[in-house]
Amino acid sequence: AQKAQGGDDMARIVDGLAASGASAILALNKIDLVARPKLLALAQELSTRGVFSQIFMISAETGDGVEDLIAHLAGLMPQSPWHFPEDQLSDASLRDIAAEVTREKLFLNLHQELPYSLTVETENWEDFDDGAAKIQQVIYVTKPQHKAMCLGKGGARIKAVRAAAQKELANFLGRPVHLFLFIKVREKWLDERERYSAMGLDFDA
Repeated sequence: AQKAQGGDDMARIVDGLAASGASAILALNKIDLVARPKLLALAQELSTRGVFSQIFMISAETGDGVEDLIAHLAGLMPQSPWHFPEDQLSDASLRDIAAEVTREKLFLNLHQELPYSLTVETENWEDFDDGAAKIQQVIYVTKPQHKAMCLGKGGARIKAVRAAAQKELANFLGRPVHLFLFIKVREKWLDERERYSAMGLDFDA
């Protein structure tokens, strides 16, 4: 039933693109899991719709075909001036990037247990002379039981999240990172203007 539903969803998307007269690029993922004949038949079927200017077969898991897709997309992008320093990897601040890393690790560890009504804020960042960074973050949740979920039995879950986030941040920054996480229950944080400002969002939008 799930496969049938997925096919229906795909058909609706393709029909919508065809009706709009739009041209799109198709990336067929998970080629490492699908038999080649079935994959080629699907690509042939979709190409006859006249919607897709290019079809790529990729595997996000193994990386097969991904470089070709990236190169093609990059070639379509118009030239423009730098919107932030050339040697800066992102226009987001390091504090924001660090918060997103921890937030990602929380969701990976919690899976479906916790609603997406949590946020992470980098409250303090201190750089030391030896190159190390001390980063303090607050995890805001809306209910006490959500705090318990984040902590896990004996604090095991938050320790795993901290370790994973700290490792990724150290690799990203190329220097030692000492990460400290604190969990706070704020039932109305979704209605607090300052929480949106901290995330770079417009509360009144």
